[in-house]
Amino acid sequence: MVRRTSAAFVIAVLAAAGCAAQQQQGGQQGQGTAAGVTDTTIRIGGVLTKTSASGYSTKDAEIGAKARFERANAEGGVHGRKIEFLGAEDDGQDAAKGDAAAKKLVQKDQVFALVPVHAPNFGGAAFLEQQGVPWFGWATGPQWCGTKTGFGYNGCLAPKQGAGSQTWWGRQMADLLGGSDGKSVYVQTSDSSGSKYGGTTISQSFTAAGFELAGVNSGLPAAAPPPDWLPYVNKIMTSDDGGPPDVVVSVIAGTKFNVGLYAALKRAGYQGVLTDATSYDVAILKDPASAQALEGVVAAPMFEPFESTAPEIAKLKADVEKVAPGTQLTQHLAIGYWAADIFLDMLNKTGKDLTREKFLATGNGSYLYENAGFGRIQYPKDHSEPNGCGALVKLEGGAFQVAKSMKCFDNVPLK
Repeated sequence: MVRRTSAAFVIAVLAAAGCAAQQQQGGQQGQGTAAGVTDTTIRIGGVLTKTSASGYSTKDAEIGAKARFERANAEGGVHGRKIEFLGAEDDGQDAAKGDAAAKKLVQKDQVFALVPVHAPNFGGAAFLEQQGVPWFGWATGPQWCGTKTGFGYNGCLAPKQGAGSQTWWGRQMADLLGGSDGKSVYVQTSDSSGSKYGGTTISQSFTAAGFELAGVNSGLPAAAPPPDWLPYVNKIMTSDDGGPPDVVVSVIAGTKFNVGLYAALKRAGYQGVLTDATSYDVAILKDPASAQALEGVVAAPMFEPFESTAPEIAKLKADVEKVAPGTQLTQHLAIGYWAADIFLDMLNKTGKDLTREKFLATGNGSYLYENAGFGRIQYPKDHSEPNGCGALVKLEGGAFQVAKSMKCFDNVPLK
């Protein structure tokens, strides 16, 4: 009898210890806490496209997020809890791998939220929405739109017809050129669905700012740059009543495409303004041919440029230098940094009694945050439309210059 009682006691103790260990691993310490949360820490991990067959990589976003989290920890954390950043998984630009990475972080690593998520083909959105797990990053695709858990720092870039669509690019360009009266714009996209969609929203951005639309061409194959740019150049150079447009907007994914198009336009004698969303990249300056082709191009990042004198950018630079001295500042790094910044602000506004439910209630309950580094974000509105903010950067003399600092404009319904 004594032996049976002792055995039962041992089993009970082991069961209790096992339960406690599970709670410790899942972060379930104290009333009102959640998975990934203890009295002193909040566990976070991300998903990035670190590697891909094309060479495209968003790995620098991990440095940006780490830099912002390290400053938060140095300042004492958020309501006494410090960020335990596990780093980011690599989805290899594969949707299935992204889904598996999200499940690993939530089910095995027991994270509270995913920060940063910066992967064009991210496949974990449905799982995170079903599980009620928050995720923050760059909203580059429709999987960010219409969710309650996905918080893109720039809102939703794929609004549905009738929802708000951005006007900032056209209006910033109009301000830069001293007005849009009598000025025309031509939009060149590829035949990919994303590029075509971008052509629609960006065309409307410029027409909303008063530009005349000279044309939109979506016939460029997205697989690789064409062997001959002349057919595309000829269309552009005669698009405005037989003459060239004042502005050419490139909605093409890849520096090689833009270098080829811009070089061909310059050879044809084009004297107008060239603009795109991707040419703000210091790596371009290492290649003389690319730098020459992109000289004078106006890039349109959705964050305040690194060349800015804004205090928020000085903080970003100092934060990055502390965790990764000598790191080259890139667009992907900025995206990771600002995604982490918004997450921390939402965390602070939620309060010490932290659960995912309360956190999401904060984020989806008339949430507003403004910062000169990225503009402004409002939820739940920006689950269905972009935040309407952006800047312009011009490549002049082999160096980037701030053409227009970050500014936010009202959206208009997408036609």
